[in-house]
Amino acid sequence: MRRDIFQAIADPTRRVIIVLIALQTMTPNAIAEHFDMTRQAVSKHLRILTECELVKQEQQGREIYYSLEIEKMKEIDKWLEQFKKIWESRFNQLDKVLSTNKKQKK
Repeated sequence: MRRDIFQAIADPTRRVIIVLIALQTMTPNAIAEHFDMTRQAVSKHLRILTECELVKQEQQGREIYYSLEIEKMKEIDKWLEQFKKIWESRFNQLDKVLSTNKKQKK
């Protein structure tokens, strides 16, 4: 089952995992050390992130390393960009209103 990337980032634990592996490639055990939960629970989060293609696995000897899939993160950024434009426009409008009010009070 392919999951939605927004479903994956909705969970705070998965967002922390994304931040951790954005800084460096990590094994599941190294990731689990940052949480007060079982290794199996961390593996479940990693599986969801992998299914959403936000992280990728690479086998190196006996270890599996997880790293961030930058292209998928760009999809999230692209979706958020539309809201950034709306917010910037509204802030600019607010600046104009405040500036006009300030001039009228003088």
